[in-house]
Amino acid sequence: MNKIILYSIISFLLVSCSKRDEVSTPDFEVTANGSTFKVGDSIIFNFKGNPQNIVYWAGTTGRNYEYRNRTFSTGNKLMMRFNTFQSWGPVDNLQVLVSNNFKGVYDAASVNAATWVDLTDRVTLSQGADQVQSGTVDLSEFTTDNRSATIAFRYVTTTIKSQNRWVIRTFNMDNHEPDGTITPLATMASGGWKAISMENPQAAVWSITSSQLLMLGSATALDEDWVLSKTFNPNVATPDKGTPIKNITTNLTRYAPATDLYNKPGTYKVVFEATNASYQNIPERVVKELSITITP
Repeated sequence: MNKIILYSIISFLLVSCSKRDEVSTPDFEVTANGSTFKVGDSIIFNFKGNPQNIVYWAGTTGRNYEYRNRTFSTGNKLMMRFNTFQSWGPVDNLQVLVSNNFKGVYDAASVNAATWVDLTDRVTLSQGADQVQSGTVDLSEFTTDNRSATIAFRYVTTTIKSQNRWVIRTFNMDNHEPDGTITPLATMASGGWKAISMENPQAAVWSITSSQLLMLGSATALDEDWVLSKTFNPNVATPDKGTPIKNITTNLTRYAPATDLYNKPGTYKVVFEATNASYQNIPERVVKELSITITP
């Protein structure tokens, strides 16, 4: 008899816990105090229902619901520019190269295994003057489909005599987004440069500092030296994030974002994601979407 009673108590407790951990679909509705607002106006969102959690996606940059799982974007442009100085010349023995399949191992074998595209005819290089601007080079064709690009400067000699000197004075790699936003990806100091000697490493190598890249050839031996950057991918993106505005411990019937949040005219897709959850169950969620227009 005691065993029967014990089993009954255990069964009752298990059923009770199971019911306690069940979650229901949130009862949730959202309205706004208008659909068109001027920059700086107060916007109020009114809620019906009482979900356990609410996350607000403003629809502004970095807060778009549709980008919550995004790891890369499209349409960005990788733009490069640098300044050069050549002395004891001119000699056309500097090449500017780019690779999509360099594996990131900085040695001669890996350089030879990679495919390199010559960009030298797309840039302006010094013929004796200092601080010669290369012009801005669009590298987007090498970074489509979420690919990365590595830049290399190659110095090579074909005769043994007094060699010329090349100096890369400045370097800038930027990400240009479709909306006009420009994000610096690297300067000379943060380019991740690595020198690789392909021939006669005792003769001469690239000198790397935070302010320049310098190569002076040998007068006693033929030489080939590369200096490679880190890889660049302008399409890498951090997933957008919403703003949690309610959890299970609070009650919320309305929400007013900061008046300077929508500071640019345009139409914004605002999303509220409401969830109920327990530690044992997948959250039940309801997503509500509104469109608001901001005018000057």
